[in-house]
Amino acid sequence: MSKKTIFRGVCTALITPFRNGEIDYPGLKKLIEFQIEGGVGALLINGTTGESATLTEKEKQELIAFAVREVGERVPLIAGTGSNSTQKALKLSEFAADVGVDGVLVVTPYYNKASAEGLIEHYKKIADAVDVPTILYNVPSRTGVNIPLSVYNELANHKNIVAVKEASASVSDMAKLCAKCGDRLDIYSGNDDLILPTLSLGSKGVISVLSNILPKEVGEICRLWFEGKADEARALQLRLLPLINAIFSEVNPIPIKALMAREGFCAEEYRLPLCPMSEEKKKELFGVYDKFKY
Repeated sequence: MSKKTIFRGVCTALITPFRNGEIDYPGLKKLIEFQIEGGVGALLINGTTGESATLTEKEKQELIAFAVREVGERVPLIAGTGSNSTQKALKLSEFAADVGVDGVLVVTPYYNKASAEGLIEHYKKIADAVDVPTILYNVPSRTGVNIPLSVYNELANHKNIVAVKEASASVSDMAKLCAKCGDRLDIYSGNDDLILPTLSLGSKGVISVLSNILPKEVGEICRLWFEGKADEARALQLRLLPLINAIFSEVNPIPIKALMAREGFCAEEYRLPLCPMSEEKKKELFGVYDKFKY
């Protein structure tokens, strides 16, 4: 089955900058330009890193439409459109497709924890309805649901389900997924600390948090691997590891947003229940970043 690859390399899961309680669109524009100048392969708007769980439906629509206008055709734009309500996910996916995104990323239904059959029906209903590619998103640490291999195998046969963001943090599960479905689905790492291991198993790249601040460097891991420079790719992955650990020292996107704020990309503003890191923890985070960057 031939399916179109949306991107290779790094796709940045963009933060959503806020200012005075509202989405900071000038800040988002600045970030989008920084990412494109940094050579990313794609951008993701309204994902977990973008605090999508705290946005209203109106804000989600406005955010996606704004990103479509700003990105244009320079790189593929993917919109996070998942929900634990199939109807809500379907409605937002249709909206995103209508305004011109290049794909939708649909997280597993959280909290109500669907059965294997429920997952299949959920994804098929959305993929049947939209005319842009659908990417499955597996992140059991957030949702309480781990997509079984049997579900992946069934959904891989759908012509409009083209890829998976696999964020289970299990190399073993990734290997099984690549072996079973890698000829029918493009597979992307959802974990910055496992970019190189997943590339070695056949993935097309990563949907990254770290690339918000270091798009060139994260993309370089993928570029080096694709060019056959495995030793150099491994060295860069390991060099980045302390910073990756630091940006996940608290719930994402708290640390990456603190770092982006310090570097002038946004205000250090979150929506509850997320809140700022302690000054002590920020000092540790900034120290790790400065050691890498400067």
